[in-house]
Amino acid sequence: MTATRTNADPGLFGPDSVTWQAHADPMMWVAGIRALYLQALHPRAVRGVMQNSDFRRDAWGRLMRTASFVGTTTYGTTEAAERAGARVRKIHRMLGATDPDTGERYGIDEPALLLWVHCAEIGSYLHVLRRSGFPLTDAHADRYLAEHRHSARLVGLDPASVPANRAELDAYFARVRPELAAGADAHEVDDFLRRPPTHPLLVPARELLWRRVARLAYDSLPPYAHELYGRPAPPPATVTRRLRATGALLRLIPARLRRQLPPRHVLRAMARLGPAARPAPYKIGRQAAILDRPGEGAAD
Repeated sequence: MTATRTNADPGLFGPDSVTWQAHADPMMWVAGIRALYLQALHPRAVRGVMQNSDFRRDAWGRLMRTASFVGTTTYGTTEAAERAGARVRKIHRMLGATDPDTGERYGIDEPALLLWVHCAEIGSYLHVLRRSGFPLTDAHADRYLAEHRHSARLVGLDPASVPANRAELDAYFARVRPELAAGADAHEVDDFLRRPPTHPLLVPARELLWRRVARLAYDSLPPYAHELYGRPAPPPATVTRRLRATGALLRLIPARLRRQLPPRHVLRAMARLGPAARPAPYKIGRQAAILDRPGEGAAD
């Protein structure tokens, strides 16, 4: 699986990566909402968001900016990815938050906070993709996590401190679990995601489409998150069936149509690298024979 223009810059990941194939899947939108729910359970992290952003009035803009960052770092040139990372690091260096209980002032670029945001995001992408039927083996999953030490570096983390496989990610979540809580900020995020403000004419669409997507993202959270938020979820088997049904439905939309949606990162990557760079789930399957061989497919 190679690009037709070998002299072009493949970017941070390149067409041979798991990330390149996975991030073009439409279930990434459900995964992104799940990541917001999970990230909001870290009181210090969500406080930094609520005190420094216009989340309440521009949550859609925040989602789009995150999607643009992921698209740029996945499919853009190395230079574009590095610029995007430098911009994020610059913004984070200038921002801080205040603990209302202790008066402590802290920077939102604390490594522990950056690591939580990274793991909640990448872990959510991986969880939703696999659970919805995207063809990722255990070896692919480990490789995906290892690849995202690149994106962790871009936001200011030491790659060596970032979980590089499923076992390390599970251990990280177990370690941080006692720090999580659903405070007022988390419930505000929850309320917003369930009922985002919208034009009156779009309220029916919000009720029909958005709330179902947000509910599915919430239901796919780990059980401890449901306990913290105080809202139950259907049995895991039911959630898995719904994720797979949603994934199957969204994947029926031709990729050539989905790629036309702004900001068209995949189309620009294909123009740069050639048509063989087109991401597709079946290309993951081609890697399985290699990645699943004993002694191969380990974390990079």
